[in-house]
Amino acid sequence: MLPGMSAPTLPTAVEDYAARVAFVVELAEHLHAYGTTAQRLEGAVVAVADELGLECEPMVHPTGMVLSFSDPKRPVGLSDITRVIRAHQGDTDLSKLSAADRIAAEVGSGRLGIADGHAALRALERPPTTRAKLLGILVFGLAAASIATMWRLPWLDIATAGVAGLLIGLLDYASRGFPQMREAGDALAGMIAAAVTTLVAAFVAPLNLNTVIISALIVLVPGMSLTNAVNELASQHLVAGTSRFAGAMATLMKLTVGGAVALGIANFAGIEPQVRALRPQPGAVEWVGVLAAACSFALLFRTRLRDYPVVILAAVAGYSITRFGGQAWGGPAGIFLSALLLTAGGNVYARLAGRPGALVRVPGILMMVPGSASLRGVMTLIQQQDAAVGESAALGVLNILLALIAGLLFGNLLLPPRRNL
Repeated sequence: MLPGMSAPTLPTAVEDYAARVAFVVELAEHLHAYGTTAQRLEGAVVAVADELGLECEPMVHPTGMVLSFSDPKRPVGLSDITRVIRAHQGDTDLSKLSAADRIAAEVGSGRLGIADGHAALRALERPPTTRAKLLGILVFGLAAASIATMWRLPWLDIATAGVAGLLIGLLDYASRGFPQMREAGDALAGMIAAAVTTLVAAFVAPLNLNTVIISALIVLVPGMSLTNAVNELASQHLVAGTSRFAGAMATLMKLTVGGAVALGIANFAGIEPQVRALRPQPGAVEWVGVLAAACSFALLFRTRLRDYPVVILAAVAGYSITRFGGQAWGGPAGIFLSALLLTAGGNVYARLAGRPGALVRVPGILMMVPGSASLRGVMTLIQQQDAAVGESAALGVLNILLALIAGLLFGNLLLPPRRNL
């Protein structure tokens, strides 16, 4: 460029088209990062693109996306853009999911400009505060102790699960800056849970060994991933469902291997834990645990303070419907009824409040996902080396998954979701 000459400018139509594409890509990246499943993310992206006058063909899977765009007002082939995005599997963040949904709605309706909407999405990427980091560590211990309380374990078991969970939270925080440590994080977490539980059971008092280990690992157990994987497969998102299912199974294996290594080291060192099966707490303690678990899930999902009542109520409702429905008609029937009502209820909430139905659906379903049953089955299989035990556990997990997926599918059929979120 010669001195004194100004930079060439793109035609306004081209600039506008590029801005719309950039906004949709940014939105897709955020929704993926916040744990949105493939079918819901694709539906949301297509809906927003349509509102902005774009044609979009997305393909989403847990570790990336391919987004193809075109402008229907221009000749075929002259405006095609394809974006290939590599991304890590996202974690559920209900606060940022709600914010991204609000921004998309305002841009789609014209209340917010595309450039301003893009900037608002980028602003969501702010780093966590010190308080948020501290809560992120504490929630591991709170969730572990809450689940142990919900299962009516003895007080020593509850305290042991809470301490082990807190140590796992510290490990999770420490591993974020070290990729190699991050890859082995699940196995290390399994070792910590098993080591702490074994030492207490050997030198303090007997424990419900496997149950305490599972309680300590509850935040890392991929129950939601298993449910989402089967849901994606049922929705014909085969690549996404297969990838997510494989990832969930890999996580289960790493947790189990870590626990097995710790128990093997203890056996080699002559440390023998004392195991007992005892659940002495009264029924009232169970419901204290349910409420505490609901609060811990609200923290875990980084929920905004104003949404805490919705998230906590949904989690308690999910457990209650499953519990009492199961007592009346059997376990799978209770899970199906809970998933059906929570999915439909989340869609009703989304339509009435203009917020994502995930605020109701995700915490409610999390209380009945088959993660703990899956981990228990794999641990028992490895410890006892009995294929019959593994088959029985797998059948139990399959029954839970089938009931959950049936409830999710029929819940959406009963009342379709708003904006797919």
